[in-house]
Amino acid sequence: MSEVPVVLLHGIGGAAWGPTLRALAPRPVLDWPLPGYGGTPLLPETSFPAWAAALAARLEAEGIARADILGHSIGGMLAQEFALAFPERVRRLVLYATTPAFGGRDPSFAEQFLAERLAPLDAGKDMAALAAETLPPMLGPAAPPGAAEAAIAAMAAVPEAAYRAAVRCLATFDRRAALGRIAAPTLLLAGERDPLAPPRTMERMAQAIADARLVVLPGAGHLAHLECPEAFNAAVRAFLDAPVAAAPGRRAAAEG
Repeated sequence: MSEVPVVLLHGIGGAAWGPTLRALAPRPVLDWPLPGYGGTPLLPETSFPAWAAALAARLEAEGIARADILGHSIGGMLAQEFALAFPERVRRLVLYATTPAFGGRDPSFAEQFLAERLAPLDAGKDMAALAAETLPPMLGPAAPPGAAEAAIAAMAAVPEAAYRAAVRCLATFDRRAALGRIAAPTLLLAGERDPLAPPRTMERMAQAIADARLVVLPGAGHLAHLECPEAFNAAVRAFLDAPVAAAPGRRAAAEG
């Protein structure tokens, strides 16, 4: 197995990478928390360029010249931002349950989203209650016992200030026009039943990236790494461990 490190970029609900970490061993892994998560401080500015610069600084500090980047949901948006800003630092890219932009172009959509997403907190609920309310509908119908519980526990541990900052940052993202500039070989992973990043959206992403393929995980929702870890990990490992000559060309292929 290659010794190129893998950087994991979690979703807005925090990190619950247990099955993925075990599957990637013994490859070196950097499970990087978004600023404000995992006991880290918020940055002076919460934005995708600021996050990408902070990640580049962390890789520099760790002596990592080049890495494989795996990003989930908002972490997948950051992965896109990082691959565009620092292409020389990315060997291969995995974009998982993510989109190239947030919502629609109408500013009122973002305003409504922010109001709805933050309303439970504004009403006095804590992160644990918010997680229990919002996460179960994101899972597919065949999610195994424990998947929702693991996701809820991860989100319950997220500081409210970090979550609020990340939600507001999420609403600013739009890299649709830049997808064609992503240079790294890219795997897109979609859950067949994902309500937030549906396969049709990720298929269009795959068509826009020069060296990309799409794998659709049957029955999975937005948290496939917890819902069907064996299939998810097999797809990731096959892509990251493939010889350079076997990297896919410009195509998108749905697989189950």
